[in-house]
Amino acid sequence: MTLSRRRILELAAAAALLPAGTSLARAQAFPTRPIRIVIGYPAGGSTDLLARIVGQYLSERLGQTFVIENKPGAGTNLAAQTVVAAPPDGYTLLFAASTYAINATLYDSLPYNFPARYRADRRPRRIAAGAGRQHVVAG
Repeated sequence: MTLSRRRILELAAAAALLPAGTSLARAQAFPTRPIRIVIGYPAGGSTDLLARIVGQYLSERLGQTFVIENKPGAGTNLAAQTVVAAPPDGYTLLFAASTYAINATLYDSLPYNFPARYRADRRPRRIAAGAGRQHVVAG
């Protein structure tokens, strides 16, 4: 395949202008405000302790405050419902344990459905940290 002189000049001009166009696109700084980690267990337990350690570590790494909020009750469903109802901006995290997987099979109807919500929203969800059976899920 041979390229004409005109096509070579067009490609060279486009390549020369490429760095100028990409410098305009910049990512927003994150986080810009405190981040909330919601736990479905009472304060003082092993899950609470682990969440506080993870929150302190993330706070030191990201330079932003992480607020640990305990929402025990209803078999951890209150905490999950709080996170699902929060705006999907990444500032509300759920510190999840195996209980959430068990609840999906234990209860006939839940006020949330994580897998269906994720597919419907098409927003990425990440497991930010994991230790044994406990994970932090970014919303």
